[in-house]
Amino acid sequence: MNTFFSADYILPVVGEAVRNGVIEITEKGVIAGVHAPDNPILNGKKIVKHTGIITPGFVNTHCHLELSHMAGVIPRLTGLVPFLQQVIFQRAASENHMLQAMEAADKQLYDNGIVAVGDHANTAASAPVKASSSIHYHTFVETLGFEPESAEQKFSEALAIAEQFNPHTTSVTPHAPYSVSKELFKLLNDNATEHQMPLSIHNQESEEENKLFRYKSGRFLNFYQVLGRDISGFKAQARNSLQTFMSYLSKDTPVLLVHNTYTSSKDIYFIERQGRNVSWCFCPNANLYIEGSLPKIPNFVRYHHRITIGTDSLASNNRLCVLSELKAIHRHFPELPFTETIKWATINGASFLGISERYGSLERGKRPGLNLLKNTDGLSITPYTEVVRLI
Repeated sequence: MNTFFSADYILPVVGEAVRNGVIEITEKGVIAGVHAPDNPILNGKKIVKHTGIITPGFVNTHCHLELSHMAGVIPRLTGLVPFLQQVIFQRAASENHMLQAMEAADKQLYDNGIVAVGDHANTAASAPVKASSSIHYHTFVETLGFEPESAEQKFSEALAIAEQFNPHTTSVTPHAPYSVSKELFKLLNDNATEHQMPLSIHNQESEEENKLFRYKSGRFLNFYQVLGRDISGFKAQARNSLQTFMSYLSKDTPVLLVHNTYTSSKDIYFIERQGRNVSWCFCPNANLYIEGSLPKIPNFVRYHHRITIGTDSLASNNRLCVLSELKAIHRHFPELPFTETIKWATINGASFLGISERYGSLERGKRPGLNLLKNTDGLSITPYTEVVRLI
């Protein structure tokens, strides 16, 4: 027997919101229809009525499940370079402790209405949690190796880790411009092209990254020294990191650029001019936690690139909640309409991950999950809005 849910608004994401609309769901969670309130098909049907907005389940395009045990370990506002150092030196933990933290994080994601996650991994530790989860995971196995001579070895090590995840939902990806050599970038690009898989790259999360690429100066030099890395072969590029590393990637390779806190208008135009297959992922609460800064989101909105939302990890965020990220965006950029940003939290992420045939919008035949947003104001969220997972 089908179930009928109604709310102040049904927000399909693709198409117009339906005031006092009704969504019809089969026993298997498949959408059978989105109906206007006066549709005769509803005559005699038992309708479960709610106050608020019904949306598809959220898609979180950037997380680090395997860092869940580091919740509260690193203080706020350290800046990116000290944050990275503390992650490296403090991430060790027992297998059981990590597993319990990841299981709790997976439950938190689910309870917060998240149906799909793009998750970065450095090890295979999260594989058992993902295999048993109700959430759809696409795993991005991070590769790090700034010395050119280590490229082949680092690539082979990442491939071995990737084999322990679902091959249909796993990419081997660069970690960040400051941690991957040109040679390794090219190996990863060739692999992504061959297997038709997307890449996800931490981008310009700190101005120190741009200083490194422009002038070979800044705090990353000390970072490499502390790690015992030889970067004598690296030369200043006289341009920002984004404009450097994107030339190592094929034009059509789907790339998610994550954070973009210090991405300039010239960088955005650089991507626009080249017509690349780029999506921009914003993780505002993590940016505020680490650097105390946010991307200049209106600069990105001017172009028609795909924008998505991520939570990052519990090492740099208090919650794994897409709604919390949306609240942060609307708090700092109140001019943005929720009818636009909900796309960032749903269909855009599903499209990037290649799962939009099931997730991301309320359309007949899909199984996208169903969220109720309570304490809303018309078609807007408020600081008091809460998410309740309906299915």
